[in-house]
Amino acid sequence: MTMNKEQKNKIMEEYGRHEGDTGSPEVQVALLTARITELTGHLQEHFHDESSRLGLLKLVGRRRRLLAYLRQEDYQRYVALSDKLGLRRK
Repeated sequence: MTMNKEQKNKIMEEYGRHEGDTGSPEVQVALLTARITELTGHLQEHFHDESSRLGLLKLVGRRRRLLAYLRQEDYQRYVALSDKLGLRRK
């Protein structure tokens, strides 16, 4: 259910702006998107798992705030990231 280190490193390499980038908004949003996708699949099977549902809502809120920050700071990076991840834009 959780991501292992290899999966996280692959995401960081793909979305990072430079070598060893772990904190840029792009990397954080990509990692959150992967976790949200995993939790969504889990909740489709275990639909009574309320604690996981609340955790999912917190992750979605955190991702939304990071995307809002990125949109405000650099709109081109925001558009590129949302297209690459397949996220809807406002």
